[in-house]
This record gives sequence, C-alpha cells and structure tokens, in this order.
Amino acid sequence: MKFITKRIHAFLDYPVAIALIILPFVLGLGTSNPIALYLSVATGIAAFVLTVLTDHHLGLVKVLSYKLHLTVDFLVAIVFILAPFILSFKGIDAYYYWANGIAVLAVVSLHKSEEVSVAALA
Repeated sequence: MKFITKRIHAFLDYPVAIALIILPFVLGLGTSNPIALYLSVATGIAAFVLTVLTDHHLGLVKVLSYKLHLTVDFLVAIVFILAPFILSFKGIDAYYYWANGIAVLAVVSLHKSEEVSVAALA
C-alpha cells in the first residue's frame, strides 16, 4: 500500500533537512567517530539544497526532476544504513544512522506513483 504522494514528500523534505543539521548536536553524535556528526550535517545541507532545486510545489528553483530527487533519497538511505558498519559507528551514532536510513528507505518505498488521468490529457 503506497500512500506517500509527491506533495506529502515535499512537506517532509524541509523539516527532515533541518533535523539532519540540528539533531547531531542535540544528540551529541560523534563519540564513536567524529564523522558521525559531520556526515549528518553535510547530508542535511545537501538535502535542503536538493529540495530547493526539486521540481515539486515546494521547490523554489525547480531545475531537478522529482525522479532524481527520489533516487538521491534512496542512495542516502543506503549510505546511512551502511555507514555504521563501514565507519565503525557505535551506540547512538550507529542507531541514529540506522533509524534515519530505514525511515528514508520507507518513505521512498511507500511513494505513490503519480498517474496521469486521461481527463488531464484532454
């Protein structure tokens, strides 16, 4: 059952990007590896820019396709899931990335395709 529309996804993008920038400081990430702090902040900044540039109703410049946006989200989810293993994150550092990676993967997986109706083409 896929229920996350392009519109819902757009409303999630900005708060998630801001959370990726702020939460590492609030949670004290970086105890097992300093990269745990910086990876989230850098990803949050990139996610904010990606959202600004995406062709959806909350995009401000609309130069990147929504399909590309979803592909980038999928790749970020995979990186977040694998990062604790590759970079030896432990404890809260690892749990933070696994939780975020699984959440992003769920959002992308539950994305509802936007179908074009015959009436819209007429």
